[in-house]
Amino acid sequence: MRKSFPVLLFIILRFCLNGQETDTNWYSTYEHNGISIQNSYPKGGPYPAPVTQHYNYSYLVFFSRIINATEKPFEIALNFSADSVAIPQSPDTFMKLFLPPDTMTLEKQDLFSYGITKLASLDKPTSFSRILKPEEECLFYVVAIFYQTTPSPWHNNRGGNRAELVLEGNDLYYNIPPQINSIYCGQINSPF
Repeated sequence: MRKSFPVLLFIILRFCLNGQETDTNWYSTYEHNGISIQNSYPKGGPYPAPVTQHYNYSYLVFFSRIINATEKPFEIALNFSADSVAIPQSPDTFMKLFLPPDTMTLEKQDLFSYGITKLASLDKPTSFSRILKPEEECLFYVVAIFYQTTPSPWHNNRGGNRAELVLEGNDLYYNIPPQINSIYCGQINSPF
């Protein structure tokens, strides 16, 4: 029995360590003409930065991955203005989208808020541009900040529990179903 204990322990540890490999479950995946876009589930909570202008701030962090399986490079150009977007069917509730400067990696997917640390771009437009060569991929964050303009209960229907970057033609849109569809946010330009 004593000699079999180390063997049994080795088998159990090996099984447990192999089971800890991180596999991504995507909220949505889009593939068209060799371009793949994968979108994450959200993470977030109460907005941690100081605010004085509105009420009940919260945030959600999403990330997207774009993969170039074509034979030519293309440019991804994203831009979110600092404009507020009204949440339909939720009076006095608004959302702002921005692209934080942090770098997303798949190793960060188990971290709180996917490891994001900089949420201060609340009132400034943000942009992201990258050229993807064939067989390359890029990952980036999108943060949605929600707030209310009147002091009302937290449990208003704020929406935004899911989000996805979608490609229509060469144009990129950000959808936050079921309340907000088709916020234009950029394009994919090709070929070079």
